[in-house]
Amino acid sequence: MRISMKNLILLLLLFSTSLNAQEDSTLLQKKTVIKDGWNFGLLPAVSFNTDLGFQYGGLVNLFHYGDGSRYPNYDHSFYFEASRYTKGSGLFRFAYDSDQLIKGVRLSFDLSYMPEQAIDFFGFNGYEAVYNADWVEDGNHQYRSRMFYKHKRDMLRLHTDLSGSLFNSPLQWAAGFEFYNFVVGSVDIDRLNKGKKEEDQLPAVEDVSGLFELYQQWGIISAEEATGGKFLALKGGLIYDSRDFEPNPTRGIWTALMLYVAPRQFSNLQQGFSRISLTHRQYFSLVPNKLVLAGRLGWQSSIGGHVPFYAQPLLITTRLLGAYSEGLGGQRSLRGIMRNRVVGDGMAYANIELRWKIIQRRLFNQNFYLAVNGFTDVGQVTGKIDVAEFFERLPQEFLDYKLTDFYKADAEKPHWSVGMGLKIAMNENFILSADYGLALNAQDGKSGLYIGLNYLF
Repeated sequence: MRISMKNLILLLLLFSTSLNAQEDSTLLQKKTVIKDGWNFGLLPAVSFNTDLGFQYGGLVNLFHYGDGSRYPNYDHSFYFEASRYTKGSGLFRFAYDSDQLIKGVRLSFDLSYMPEQAIDFFGFNGYEAVYNADWVEDGNHQYRSRMFYKHKRDMLRLHTDLSGSLFNSPLQWAAGFEFYNFVVGSVDIDRLNKGKKEEDQLPAVEDVSGLFELYQQWGIISAEEATGGKFLALKGGLIYDSRDFEPNPTRGIWTALMLYVAPRQFSNLQQGFSRISLTHRQYFSLVPNKLVLAGRLGWQSSIGGHVPFYAQPLLITTRLLGAYSEGLGGQRSLRGIMRNRVVGDGMAYANIELRWKIIQRRLFNQNFYLAVNGFTDVGQVTGKIDVAEFFERLPQEFLDYKLTDFYKADAEKPHWSVGMGLKIAMNENFILSADYGLALNAQDGKSGLYIGLNYLF
């Protein structure tokens, strides 16, 4: 069970402050303040998870608006986040974004370390990988372990993304590189059980193997991949961007075609891999500065080599909008559907949102607005990872379960979720987001509540 205090969204109003802000008397009459100099938003992170323990930490996003002539566009953004659970999971992130540091170039940088004691793992190819909810429900007569669909993963990530205009038009070039170091293994059950009453403890992996361990026994995950790996990827492509304002556009389109290559020479992988992605976002103003219809279509596919299982969920981006960019399923793709529920060699997804600014006010010398959004998300595997041959050749005596408990051939179809969200924005750029999504198929879980920053797209 997870009890979150971060849904006390009004904490933003108590922890947001500004340095060196100047006011324009004409704009004050319109209940708007022009910002210059430094401005920042601060948000604490406090929660509890039965298995991971207490979470503590917070984040701060600093913006520098220069002389204010470009407001609400900023010159520089610095983002710091540090939070940790008492049982070892955590998130440590620094991100920087600016179109002023290098003339004519947008530079984005991200350095993150994310140790996770229990990350979701449901297998491959969406609904072809059967999910058994009863196995993780403590007290159910079919209960196996709350960690059955989990494994341990520590991820070190470095992103550097560059873009710039072509021919003084909305067309842009995009390039960058990414470095990942994954350390993967079984959940450290002893660590998670420390301090728990005997009746609340998790069964040892030696007594109840999880899906991650079974996939190794069956040869679906090779011994070389089972402990992780590292690689450097290069990416490049084209962007068309006609949006009026990036953090929350009211009109325009954004389309990106990207090629992603991870050469074997820049990794410790047995072979490299390459991918391609196409993303389209479009925004329609239904009521000026009030009501916006926003949509996103995305697709990515492997086009060469072999993608290790731990890198399969990574979504190709031109710039990170949040700490995580993986799925499908979870905060950055299909809200309400379990994280990484839909994983394959090719994946397609769509999101549609109706965004309504219901209140716009000046408070504490800051510009705030309150907005709500309703959404529908859908995704599907379009290119399968070849696991059928592994299941078909398994002798029945090798299984402690029925084969149909794990694999259902040709079962993949669209994964749907619906939900609502609440947004509180300060000075247009610091957007505190809460989204609650409901999965429409029990195979995808039940629901999810996501607290973070920024709109999904």
